[in-house]
Amino acid sequence: MKYSPISEELFIRNREKLCKQMKPGSIAVFQSNDEVPRNGDALYRFKQNSDIFYLTGIDQEDTILVMFPDCPNPMYREMLFIKETSEQIAIWDGARLMPDEAAKVSGVNKVFWHHEFWKTIHPAFLLAENIYLNLNENDRASNVVPNNAFRFAHEIRHKYPAHQVLRTAPILSNLRMCKEPEEIELLKEAIGITRKGFERILKFVKPGICEYEIEAELIHEFTRNRSNGFAFDPIIASGKNACVLHYVENNDMCRAGDLILLDFGAEYANYNGDLSRTIPVNGKFTPRQRDVYNAVLTVQKEAKKLIQPGKKLPEYHEQVCEVMTEQLVNLKLLSMEDVKNNPKSFMKYYMHGTSHHLGLDVHDVMHRWGEMKVGNVLTVEPGIYIREEGIGIRIENDVLITNGGLMDFMEGLPTEVEEIEMAMNG
Repeated sequence: MKYSPISEELFIRNREKLCKQMKPGSIAVFQSNDEVPRNGDALYRFKQNSDIFYLTGIDQEDTILVMFPDCPNPMYREMLFIKETSEQIAIWDGARLMPDEAAKVSGVNKVFWHHEFWKTIHPAFLLAENIYLNLNENDRASNVVPNNAFRFAHEIRHKYPAHQVLRTAPILSNLRMCKEPEEIELLKEAIGITRKGFERILKFVKPGICEYEIEAELIHEFTRNRSNGFAFDPIIASGKNACVLHYVENNDMCRAGDLILLDFGAEYANYNGDLSRTIPVNGKFTPRQRDVYNAVLTVQKEAKKLIQPGKKLPEYHEQVCEVMTEQLVNLKLLSMEDVKNNPKSFMKYYMHGTSHHLGLDVHDVMHRWGEMKVGNVLTVEPGIYIREEGIGIRIENDVLITNGGLMDFMEGLPTEVEEIEMAMNG
């Protein structure tokens, strides 16, 4: 892996937190992600299941974690199953972890080969009353393609129909939303690399370059700083393309007089940065662009003031939308009559959420209707999209809720109109 080793103490602590919330007499099983076919004999680059990484730090395929904290047989209380390596695997794909190495990474002392799972673990299931299964419960996930976790869940229900099956997702969502100190440092690294990418772009952009050239500059900066690459498909949207929220083609030319909406992030040690900025192609905002940009920036500043422990995301977003409505009226995009007739009229120009949790997933696990807490890391990303004018502006910072208030990971990054223009022309 490109990233520096992570102390096994983080993963030991994470497992201990989970164990405290499991029902007595319960066994929990976590499966790694599948290796996904691309075409022919090629596979997509492997991406570890976020929960299993959170609990073990193991970053390779064919990994299973078993936790049975109060099992009467100590052997089954914590077990790890990993892919058996071989000389052939080492020659073709590189060696995988040996059991002692996996134990050092994860802090799990009992490590077995993956193919030994069923013959080893069957007696443990018979000792358990409940079986915790780990499924992707993101409320926006389609889950169209059957994955390892779903196949395993079907197998468990077939093999052990008399057991009670429980869900780990609600527990892990609560745990993962509040970041440990080591996680905050990893996020700082991912966000720091993301910042470097933006600073590089400010010196690179000029009329006549193509969006894909900007993408190339970013991946260069990320890779040279030990990032694993983009946290998500980058949005490099110039001109009218910025009004397409998930524009990822990145194949248009950047023209003088247009803006470029940039939305990207670096991944480091499976943790992610997420930044949005909007800059002028020629290094100078027009008066209209400046007014719209400053309106979005005003909304972002007010949104950051509204983030506090105890507040729920829907309530917070509703308050942000009130601020946004005021700005849209000031820009003469809406009239007071429009707002009176339709309180949701702002959605013509601002149709997405203000914040999401950030961590091992870019849209990290969360309880959408739960309260914000100290230790949460969120994005703050209002935007205004005026399709008839070909203007799309989004400004996004990553923030941490602390006991002393909000910590902005993007603090000091060029954000004001004057700062951006100076950075581009200095």
